Amino acid sequence: MKLKTALFSSLLTLSSATLVATSALAEPSTNLNLGSLGADISQLDPDYAANTTDRTVVAWIFNALVRFQPGSTDPSTIEPDLAESWESSPDKLVWTFHLRHGVKWQKGYGEMTADDVVYSLKKASDKNTSAYAPDYAAVKSIEAVDPYTVKITLDHQIPSLLGLVANYSGGFIMPKKAVEEKGANFTRDPVGSGPFEVDKISPGQSITFKANEDYFRGAPQIKTVTLRFLPESASRDLAFRSGEIDAAAGVQNKNWLNRMKAEPNIKLDVFAPAEEAQLHLNVTKPPLDKLEVRQALSLAINQDQMVEFQGEDFTQPGQSAVPSNNLGFTKDNGILGYDSEKAKALLKQAGFADGFTIPMINSQDTQLANLGQLVQAQLAAIGVKVDIKPVEHATYHQLIRKDASPMVIYSAARFPVADVYLTQFFYGPSAIGQPTAVTDFSHCDVADAEIKAAKTETETDKQIKLWQEAQKKIMTNVCSIPLVETRLIWVRKDNLDWGYDLKGSMSLGPLLTEKTRFTN
Repeated sequence: MKLKTALFSSLLTLSSATLVATSALAEPSTNLNLGSLGADISQLDPDYAANTTDRTVVAWIFNALVRFQPGSTDPSTIEPDLAESWESSPDKLVWTFHLRHGVKWQKGYGEMTADDVVYSLKKASDKNTSAYAPDYAAVKSIEAVDPYTVKITLDHQIPSLLGLVANYSGGFIMPKKAVEEKGANFTRDPVGSGPFEVDKISPGQSITFKANEDYFRGAPQIKTVTLRFLPESASRDLAFRSGEIDAAAGVQNKNWLNRMKAEPNIKLDVFAPAEEAQLHLNVTKPPLDKLEVRQALSLAINQDQMVEFQGEDFTQPGQSAVPSNNLGFTKDNGILGYDSEKAKALLKQAGFADGFTIPMINSQDTQLANLGQLVQAQLAAIGVKVDIKPVEHATYHQLIRKDASPMVIYSAARFPVADVYLTQFFYGPSAIGQPTAVTDFSHCDVADAEIKAAKTETETDKQIKLWQEAQKKIMTNVCSIPLVETRLIWVRKDNLDWGYDLKGSMSLGPLLTEKTRFTN
């Protein structure tokens, strides 16, 4: 009898343990492991976060007055974030934002108020405390009307005030008390109001986050996030295949994409913003000061071949001086297309029947290096020898900003309104060497009148026409040659749900929200 009782007890214990184990296996994980292409975190002060990894991470920590709808880069989807509502004066010079009540800062820093918003936006507009200060040049004043109301007054109309206060670049809001208390340490120990807060940084290895249980949209379903620094694609792939990470930054390479497509139980996210790569031509330096030469180079570039080389799933031909997803983009811009025979004829007409040699500094970054080699091969077909001088990526940025290269391949995504791209890359005051230089490597000023006029035009239709006319002048003058637009890629396990359809992300990576979860 004792034996039977003992046996029954053992079976009952075993059965209970099995049920507990089965139940535990059925529970979705709340721990998310990701693989980053960055080697480390550089800046978590959002006013200085510039590289892909930093931009991705700060969007998990901070909020802004308004935000792009998760999964979108379309300005028309901008919706309330820390501000519940807003209105503007008829002339669009005075904007009033009404804040949410009860938004709590992470790590016990209390409730967000208008003073924090004023402090953050003034910080973003100060060149001594922000890399994005030039974006706020039109801001005349920022003031707290009361604890939950902020008024922004502009000196003149601008294309998109909401773009300056959205969850992108200088738009993120920080707690004044935390920034002042932490000083220089804020960049490694930030405090925001977002769904995840920094828990631990292991330099060169990983950064760990924990859920902000007081998040105003609700406690996140994921409780811990570990972002591992895996700059080598082979290491990321190995960690992903072995199950060490649940999702990872992908490689903009068709061979990599095809390998991943063959993997079981995975999903691929290909999303905007597309970075447009252009070959910028310094129109002030011989022989590029001759229009016929620039036209010949443009006609020699076969964009379809570049798309085929990179991969059609995430690449498309560059079509204008601004990316195709920008408000104000137009295909009707006079771009020349591909015609190598006509290119040779133009070179002969310009006095270069036998071609010429031209130097070009280029980055060793994989994508830029590949594009450089394609440009080199295509121009060689018309007798133009491109002498590529490859340098480390940071050095490349330093040298091109010293006007050291007559041709510059530059790939970038910006806030998707044509004004930003046109101003930074094709506006006289932005030319390298000018006091107000940004990234105009072409020294292009042919469309200055249209770009300037569009900045203060309050009627949207007229503003768009000005941007379109600017593109026509820039393309006709061949200030640059559009190459390709390349979208971003992430790979994930198919049971990981971002909480939205990832078609776009201004933070250049998946936006983690309170709805991000595992389905099983």
